[in-house]
Amino acid sequence: MIPIRFEEIEALDLGKLECPPGSASEAASITGIKADSRVVRPGDLFVALNTGVEHVSDAARRGAATLVPDDQEAALAALASLVRSRSDARVVAVVGSTGKTSTKDILGALCSAQTPTIWADASQNNEIGLPLTVCRLEPETRVLVTEMGMRGLGQIAALCEIARPDIVVVSSIGPEHLELVGTVERVAEANAEAIVALPPGGIAVVPSDSPELEPHLGRTDIEIRRFDRRDVEGEGNAWRFAVSGREVSLSLPFTSRHMAENTLAALIAYDALGLSLDEAQEGADAIRLSRWRGEELHLAGGGVVLNDTYNANPTSMRAALLDLVERAGSRRRVAILGEMAELGDASAGYHDEVGRLLDELAIEVVIAVGDAAAAYVGDSSRAGRLCVPDAEAVDRALEVLAPGDAILVKASRSVGLEGIPASIEKRSRAWSES
Repeated sequence: MIPIRFEEIEALDLGKLECPPGSASEAASITGIKADSRVVRPGDLFVALNTGVEHVSDAARRGAATLVPDDQEAALAALASLVRSRSDARVVAVVGSTGKTSTKDILGALCSAQTPTIWADASQNNEIGLPLTVCRLEPETRVLVTEMGMRGLGQIAALCEIARPDIVVVSSIGPEHLELVGTVERVAEANAEAIVALPPGGIAVVPSDSPELEPHLGRTDIEIRRFDRRDVEGEGNAWRFAVSGREVSLSLPFTSRHMAENTLAALIAYDALGLSLDEAQEGADAIRLSRWRGEELHLAGGGVVLNDTYNANPTSMRAALLDLVERAGSRRRVAILGEMAELGDASAGYHDEVGRLLDELAIEVVIAVGDAAAAYVGDSSRAGRLCVPDAEAVDRALEVLAPGDAILVKASRSVGLEGIPASIEKRSRAWSES
């Protein structure tokens, strides 16, 4: 981290602040800000969040300064803003309804192969994770790739006050958190707060297929770069992209079209940063997606599980099902799908849409998890259609699986299906032994 004098943090008056053991405050320098007492070391400031107050003495024994904040979100924002003010790195904010974490992962890998780059871990995209990401800035960092999530209006604007982005990538606009914001138009408004926050001369990378975003693209002092999902072509791991009037060919560590579309958005941001498209393959070779986002687990007997259990909304559910069909080939398709949360009054309609899509795609086996997900199967007496109340009941339904199946597991995180792929893999070992 860019060093900050202890006295500067002291002047912020954020709560109970203790100097590193054996150090005088006027001589102490902070070179890391952490919220996990297990990983702190001398030179770090441990910020005690929630139950972290129970581990302040542990952090001090490891040689860290400690802070028990009066207001943890305000404290992290103040610390991150101080660090950000010392950096001349170019900052990218990735926002959107679906695909933002993967787009962030892809862009971080592309940039890091060409210039010193920091990017957010996993989904560190809220009032806690974003400041902690900003606090990882080093003196030599040239690019910082952040991710910003929202669960209401004003949240992305607040995160932008901390990160001060130069470039914004909107991965997609679709139905998410409707229980909180009401309409897809307001989803667009919330995500567009990042575009509003751009300085003059900033760049917004936006999808061409999101009309709800258009009312927020009227600024004449920034550049708008659009990406068209039709500008992606490929087969297997080999993909071609249209970027800035030229074709870019890359070998990628995934075969999913929607991941390739995320790569297109990342490539346009990468190009906007002035990095060489001719050298993009080096970064592409280093792409590692965050867990539970289309992870592929191969099974005994030739089957495969696609673990996409981190979250779900109507847009990502459709993309995942189309990907299942694409990747299954001649194998039987099985969809283990939980309900999609926070869709408000429109929830029933969106769950019905998924049910119709399952029928259109002729998915052979569907296991629906949760009350709202019952709409996926309609009449559960039909062959290949099962409905179970919760994640614990899924294990009992796995007896319908067979060697060679292509299986998608997807749901909102609140459903808790992330352990199901491991259960399936365990069951497949028994197939190979029989």
